[in-house]
Amino acid sequence: MNRIKLVFTFLVLMGFSGFSQSDEEVLKTIYHQTLTNGKSYEWLDYLSNRIGGRLSGSLNAERAVEWAKGQMDSLGLDRVWLQPVMVPKWVRGAKEYAYVEVDGETTVMDICALGGSVATDPLGIKAQVVEVHDFEELEKLGKNNVEGKIVFYNRPMEADLINTFEAYGNCVDQRYKGALEAQKYGAIGVIVRSMNLRIDDYPHTGTMTYDNLPANNRIPAAAISTRHAELLSSLLKLDKKVQFYFRQNCKVFADVQSYNVIGEIKGSQFPNEYIVVGGHLDSWDLGDGSHDDGAGCVQSMEVLRLLKNSGIKPKRTIRAVLFMNEENGLRGGTKYAEVAKEKEENHIFALESDSGGFTPRGFSFQSSDAFFKKAQGWEALFKPYLIHYFEKGHGGADIGPLKNDHIVLAGLVPDSQRYFDYHHTAIDTFDAINKRELELGAATMASLVYLVDTYGVTP
Repeated sequence: MNRIKLVFTFLVLMGFSGFSQSDEEVLKTIYHQTLTNGKSYEWLDYLSNRIGGRLSGSLNAERAVEWAKGQMDSLGLDRVWLQPVMVPKWVRGAKEYAYVEVDGETTVMDICALGGSVATDPLGIKAQVVEVHDFEELEKLGKNNVEGKIVFYNRPMEADLINTFEAYGNCVDQRYKGALEAQKYGAIGVIVRSMNLRIDDYPHTGTMTYDNLPANNRIPAAAISTRHAELLSSLLKLDKKVQFYFRQNCKVFADVQSYNVIGEIKGSQFPNEYIVVGGHLDSWDLGDGSHDDGAGCVQSMEVLRLLKNSGIKPKRTIRAVLFMNEENGLRGGTKYAEVAKEKEENHIFALESDSGGFTPRGFSFQSSDAFFKKAQGWEALFKPYLIHYFEKGHGGADIGPLKNDHIVLAGLVPDSQRYFDYHHTAIDTFDAINKRELELGAATMASLVYLVDTYGVTP
C-alpha cells in the first residue's frame, strides 16, 4: 500500500497529470525518490568495480557498452539502441619506468605515458633535461639549447583560481601540444607536470596530439607526478646537467568499432522535440573512471529511471546518451550530432554531467540571454538544496557538436575543489565517490530536465 501511494504521489507531483501541483513539490519528490530509492550508486559500483577502466577500443569499453544497454533495457524504456562509432585504439603496455640521475645516484620517479604518445626506444631514453614553463620560453631557448634533450614542462595549475576548471584550462596546453612544440627544436622526449593542484605521487594521464606530424618525427611524452616535478625542478636549480631516463611501451592501433548507448522515453505531446541528458562511458585506463565519467553516466540513466518509475510520460522525448570516446577523440559526441542532423531531429536541450560526482552547485548554460533569464527564474527552486549557482558558460564536450542557433546546452556544475586530485589518475576509483553527493547530482539533473520539459526553452 505504501509503495502504491508513493508512486501515485510522484505521478501527481510531476505535473503531467490533470492535477496542479507546485514545482517546489515536484522537486521535493524527485530528491526524495533519488536519495531514498536511487540506483546510481549501485550502478556505479558495478561499472567501476566489476568492469573497471574503459579506454576507447578496449575490451572493458565493450563490456561497459553491453552492460549499459542491458541496464537500460531493464528499465522498460520505449527504445534502447547502440549507435555505431569508430574509435581510436591506443594501448599503454607495460608500466612506465623513470629515474633521475645526479652524480651517479638515481631516484625513481612517478610517471605515466600521455594518451596517444609513441613509445620510447625499447631500452628507454636518457638525456639532460631543460625546464620550461610555456611555449614562449621554449622558443627563446631555441634549438641550440634544446636539441638532444628532454623538455620538462613545469607550469602548475593556479592555486588562487577558485574555478579549478579555469586553472586546468590555463595550463593543459603543455600536455596537449607539448611534444608537438618540443620536437620543432630537436627534443627527444617530453615530461609534463601533472594537471593537479595538490602535491602527491600520482601522475595524471590525458590526451595529447602530434597533429599531422610524420610518424618518424614523433617524440614520446609522459606526465610526472607533482611531487616529483617539484623534486626534478629543485635538482635542476642545483645542477643543469641532471640526467633523466624514462621508458614506456605504448602503441597505436587501427581504429575499431564501438558504440554510443542510447535510451529513450517518447514524448507524449511533442515527440519530435528532443531533450538529451548524458555523460561519457569511456575513461582512462589507470583507475576505473568513477568520477570521470562513470558518475555522469549513471546519473543520466537515473534521470530516465525516475521518469519511467513514476508511470507517466514526459511531454517531450527524453534521451540518455552514454557517449563513447570523449577522452581521446570525441568521436561519440560527433557521431551522435551527425546522425541527429541527418535525421533532422529537433534537439532543443542537452545536459551533460562530466565534472565528477561531487556535491552539485548548479548549472552552466550555453544559451541565449532570453533562455538564461528564464533559467534564472528557477534558481529559487534549487536554493533549498543549496544548489543555486547558475551561470552562462560551457555546456559539455560531448554535447558540444549539437550546437546550433536554437539548442540550449547545459552542464551540471559540482563542487570542483577536489576534482583534479583524481582526474585521469590511478585513484579515480569507486572509493572516492560519496553516495549522497552522487545521488544529489542525479536528482538535480532530473529536476532541471523536468523544468525544461514542462516549460520548454522559449521565453
